[in-house]
Amino acid sequence: MAGALPDGEPVPDDGSLPDEATREVGKNGFAVYVHVPFCASRCGYCDFNTYTASELGGGASREEYADTVLAELALAARVIEPGTVDTVFVGGGTPTLLSTDDLGRILEGIDRTWGLAPGAEVTTEANPESVDPGYLRRLRRAGFNRISLGMQSTAPNVLRILDRKHTAGRAPQAAAEAREAGFEHVNLDLIYGTPGESADDFAGSLRAVIDAGVDHVSAYALIVEDGTRMAARMRRGELPYPEDDVAADRYLAAEAALTEAGFEWYEVSNWSRGGDAGRCRHNMLYWTGADWWGLGPGAHSHVGGVRWWNVKHPSAYAKKLSSGLSPGHARELLSGDDRHMEDVMLRVRLREGIPLNRVDATGAARALADGLLEPGAYDDGRLVLTLRGRLLADAVIRDVL
Repeated sequence: MAGALPDGEPVPDDGSLPDEATREVGKNGFAVYVHVPFCASRCGYCDFNTYTASELGGGASREEYADTVLAELALAARVIEPGTVDTVFVGGGTPTLLSTDDLGRILEGIDRTWGLAPGAEVTTEANPESVDPGYLRRLRRAGFNRISLGMQSTAPNVLRILDRKHTAGRAPQAAAEAREAGFEHVNLDLIYGTPGESADDFAGSLRAVIDAGVDHVSAYALIVEDGTRMAARMRRGELPYPEDDVAADRYLAAEAALTEAGFEWYEVSNWSRGGDAGRCRHNMLYWTGADWWGLGPGAHSHVGGVRWWNVKHPSAYAKKLSSGLSPGHARELLSGDDRHMEDVMLRVRLREGIPLNRVDATGAARALADGLLEPGAYDDGRLVLTLRGRLLADAVIRDVL
């Protein structure tokens, strides 16, 4: 489970926001995130706000969860009127541990409350072993048109170290089943740099992703979070810590293989094919300063420069809502400097980059001289990372801030 939530200002009992925050809600796009905190088992590297059956304790029920989320949605409807919803993303946890009826009811509730925009992107995450062809067909009929499958690797030894429960071939198979069920967009997630993963292991995972025929791939370096079982194993010396040089080599391998297969990077850790249509529009809204409401325990929201986060535990979340109270734990009002810093941090990672007049000129010139920025884009007044710049994106961001 994740660590303690940060403190902040109290959230009003009715969840209300300052008038200046709600005045132009949705002007730059509006999204809804739904957090489903249930997992069948806990992966050793995971510190997300998720719970297995043995960890839930009393006062929280998977069967009643959809109704609890809809109660928060009813509260949200009294706070903001964003127009229509551009994207919905159901994450977790393992959202597909809920029935398709429950997921469909949540989506219908969002549509009734605010209205889904024509062509809205509606995504759910899924573990490969938690879906089958029938479930996927029902999910598609419920209105979901994009699915993101947690593949991580096709190497059995890597899956074992990560405590993943699916077999090596299950994720590509599930991706094919999703396509057959009518999903317009399918993503596979990869993790690289796991202890014991060889270059051949990762190359095999990349081949499997490409052969699966998906239009989106996310690839993330393994991050060892404090409090996880993997971190404890590393402290005891049972596993070696990840190596930065190995992670860089894996990233370069991903870029080469995916580019050859017709994918294009559009964010440092994300590749799509089929032009802009393959991109995850929900994440693009996050990265370009849109507003969103996060439903569920531990979910974060942002509207008009106000960010807040819900209580973590599902039972505490349900208790708040059953009492007619906002489940918000705390909130912060972002200053102009805060919003600028976050905008730079996110946009620098995008293929389109950011206008040079939004960043520190000296830092940008230094990054250009170091080969971290595209010279042509720089001449046109934009900061765009080179491949080497992507490997050192965090350092570039520090320089240009």
